[in-house]
Amino acid sequence: LPASGTSLLVPVHYWSPTGWHRFGFPHLADAPEQTPSADAVTVAALFNRESTTAETSAAAGGTELVARVADSVRRTAAFVRERRKDPDDGADLFLTAEQALVLGHPLHPAPKSREGLSEAEAAPYSPELRGSFPLHWLAVAPSLLAADSAWTERGRPVLAAELTRRLAGPGLSLPDAHTVLPLHPWQLREVRHRPETAPLFDAGLLQDLGPHGPYWHPTSSVRTVYRSGAPAMFKLSLGLRITNSRRENLRKELHRGVEMHRLLRSGLGTQWQAAHPSFDIVRDPAWLAVDAPDGTPVPGIDVVIRHNPFTPSQDVSCVAGLVSPRPDARTDNPEDRPGRSHLGGGGQDGVHQGMDRPAWRSRLGVVVTRLAARTGRPRGAVATEWFLRYLEHVVRPVLWLDGEAGIALEAHQQNILVLLDGDGWPNGGRYRDNQGYYFRESRRAELDTRLPGIGVHSDTFVSDEVTDERFAYYLAINNVLGLIGAFGSQRLADEGVLLAAFRRFLTGLASGPTRLRTTLPDRLLNSPLLRCKANLLTRVHGLDELVGPVDTQSVYVTIANPLHS
Repeated sequence: LPASGTSLLVPVHYWSPTGWHRFGFPHLADAPEQTPSADAVTVAALFNRESTTAETSAAAGGTELVARVADSVRRTAAFVRERRKDPDDGADLFLTAEQALVLGHPLHPAPKSREGLSEAEAAPYSPELRGSFPLHWLAVAPSLLAADSAWTERGRPVLAAELTRRLAGPGLSLPDAHTVLPLHPWQLREVRHRPETAPLFDAGLLQDLGPHGPYWHPTSSVRTVYRSGAPAMFKLSLGLRITNSRRENLRKELHRGVEMHRLLRSGLGTQWQAAHPSFDIVRDPAWLAVDAPDGTPVPGIDVVIRHNPFTPSQDVSCVAGLVSPRPDARTDNPEDRPGRSHLGGGGQDGVHQGMDRPAWRSRLGVVVTRLAARTGRPRGAVATEWFLRYLEHVVRPVLWLDGEAGIALEAHQQNILVLLDGDGWPNGGRYRDNQGYYFRESRRAELDTRLPGIGVHSDTFVSDEVTDERFAYYLAINNVLGLIGAFGSQRLADEGVLLAAFRRFLTGLASGPTRLRTTLPDRLLNSPLLRCKANLLTRVHGLDELVGPVDTQSVYVTIANPLHS
């Protein structure tokens, strides 16, 4: 660390070919022997000092990264304490899985930072604390309403306004001809006094109807809320900065979700289902928003109405939650110890694991260990078969969509849901995220034939060069190599064996009878280097990934390709 005139010494407990290393507590090289290890905030301050230039300091305010790391560590400690008090899971398997991501993104410096959220607000609004709350409702005058819907029931179109009226529940008094729009309670405080919205409230064009109806539960994204048995979820606008972005819906994203639903209904979905009946996209077929009297979109109020295809008894989990170590699933069996926590340094009430403490297990570790016990097979062999089934049921369908239609999905571990059968084997998958569609520019004419006018309002077409870079990162590095790293770092399988299995899978897709039109397999097999998203540098530069052109929203760096032989 030349800017600080010292070095940081970090014991390596597991070195991962895919980058999922596990470290012990770091120490400053020149510190006295009895000096405590450096905590996460100290390490963040040292890294920030190395990375900060005049340009990045002006953009990020210099201390933002350190403050957000401190906030993330503090909140994580609180989440762990509460989970240890009440480790029991609920009856709704989807909700349990959505609220299981206690530690967050393993390669992000501040995965649980939520600046602007008070301690009192954290309890109801945090999925990690199994929060729930009634939604706040607004009445929108017809002159301000912006909406679209491709939602159908038994072939009959259903307006977005009808959907929200039903989901609000009985007893809500609504002025004549007005539409009811749900809002996150925290967001109301934000938008009530903004210059774009305050005049609309003062004029009575927007009316605050208050909290109403049944309680909704925050899912792993915090701002998408779910109610067991409801036909829809709401993806709400939420001005909190979570990981790298303030999570307010953009109008182009609303158009994108409905457009993708219509595109799949144009015949593409039937083709896809014929080839891969166990995979689909969780649809976002309707939305509501507000336009100012001059027709300009009013930010911070837009809401997506997302189809809920899951029943409470379905075992479905986002991959990030499946592989994340859980504080309520500990074991004293040395063979089940998955390795070190990814959080560096300091005690923080047991968030970071000491040498004498057993490690936490992920749901993935529990599933694989149980399958090995049930089948009498070695755990490594079971883990390898689990991985191969995942490639077939999840990765192959995503690559098919790119090859057949020129649509690459932002299929990182949080956006991919894996369906498990009664024994715990992968038997299907779902993709969710109306932000994460990349329509290849080279396939514009084909897609326009499928759905005339596609991309006009959604801003979804991206150059093939950028699409290739992002697709390789999200699907290959974050998702599949991340899954391999989780298997390895949790001592479930040999990463070298899984990398070889992934290479064989990609070789079959790049050539031979199962060859697909997508360019990704060939790139992964033959490129010695790959471009990888750098969350630490994205934070140092103060970038918001939802703002600006897609090719400059985050920082990418070059890494060695572990698949290249």
